[in-house]
Amino acid sequence: MSLSKIAILGGGRIPFQPSGTVYKNLSNFDLIKSAMLGVINKTAIDKNEIDNVLIGNVIQEVKTSNVAREAALQVGIPKNVHATTIAQACISSSQCVSIGMDKIKTGESKLVLAGGVETFSDVPIRYPRKMRKWLIDFPKESKKGKFNLLKYVSKLGPSYFKPEPPALANFTTGELMGTTSEKIAQRFGVTRNDQDEFTVRSHNLAFGAHTKGYYINEIFPYNGKFMENNIRPKIDIKQINNLKPSFIKNGTHTAANSTGLTDGASACLISSEQTASDLGEIPLGYIEDSVFVGTDPFEEMLLGPAYAIPKLLERNNLTLNDIDVFEIHEAFAGQILANLSALNNDTFCKENFNKDKLGEIPIDKLNTWGGSLAIGHPLAASNIRNIMTAVNRLRNENKELALVAACADSGLANAMLIKRSY
Repeated sequence: MSLSKIAILGGGRIPFQPSGTVYKNLSNFDLIKSAMLGVINKTAIDKNEIDNVLIGNVIQEVKTSNVAREAALQVGIPKNVHATTIAQACISSSQCVSIGMDKIKTGESKLVLAGGVETFSDVPIRYPRKMRKWLIDFPKESKKGKFNLLKYVSKLGPSYFKPEPPALANFTTGELMGTTSEKIAQRFGVTRNDQDEFTVRSHNLAFGAHTKGYYINEIFPYNGKFMENNIRPKIDIKQINNLKPSFIKNGTHTAANSTGLTDGASACLISSEQTASDLGEIPLGYIEDSVFVGTDPFEEMLLGPAYAIPKLLERNNLTLNDIDVFEIHEAFAGQILANLSALNNDTFCKENFNKDKLGEIPIDKLNTWGGSLAIGHPLAASNIRNIMTAVNRLRNENKELALVAACADSGLANAMLIKRSY
């Protein structure tokens, strides 16, 4: 067994767009195929060198349930290469990267294509269970004669045809993510104005990053366009202050300070340092470590980063002060602000880690090119976006260490440590 440094050779995303707009006629297969081709073309790496494909996808199209395999075949990756689709809510693509890391460290793989894709423009909508059962039994019942067939058809009622879209609520708790974000925001004293101000910041920074060309190396243009239409450069805080709560009565979470439904895909290529050298590739950065945690889904559904970040830092003998760049997922303004508050809370840290508070993450190091609130959040694609933005910020700012973290449905979370290569 050989343990290897994990090199990031390249990566990026197609522009993230609001659902029902730019990509409304495309499937998850179409989107991830574009992202995969984007990174392959950008790095100019021979597709025959890729020996593992791992793609995250939460809301899966039934006809392409293993979209990783279908897309891999279509972009010309050799047919003998294994391909796996992974569903782990909003940290699906970071799990793909982490599994790819393990494959490389053990010598099972040399060059891994990891990615993530989500579309809300074309989701599988099914019939109720009683209708599905009726359809399954229909061929058997139709063979029992016309009288029996008419009797069987007469069972159909209007309720049989009521569509069932994919559930956005958590299976175990029955709660929407926004509802659980309200809980942790209230617990750590995050106000409505705090959230709205953070939202405005995210949009302004994202627009600035696009305007300054920071994302040129990170976005694979679609129809020649780089801009992401979720971003609102002239967002007015007075206007969003007046929006009604979206999840609970008298709540603080609104349509503005929560991520909207988004279509998009991302992909990256990772390898060992030796493979990078053999291919003549100069790594953009190295993934030093990756940790995953679980929390109580009833009370701390989206508080996972506040558990994952301390674990990652302790494993690597680091403090918050050692980190130059932070890219933390913004599912909701209330969620990210609650996580930041938890890390700077003595009671929380002593109860959970038997240590004093970790401290405050400097705002000038956090999501300075905008975050998910502005750019959008196509569930399984978001984390590779965070990873690539962290890598590009390190190079742009001439810094060394980045920390990437994200929460996910069911109380899961991930944190990664990334080091600049040159």
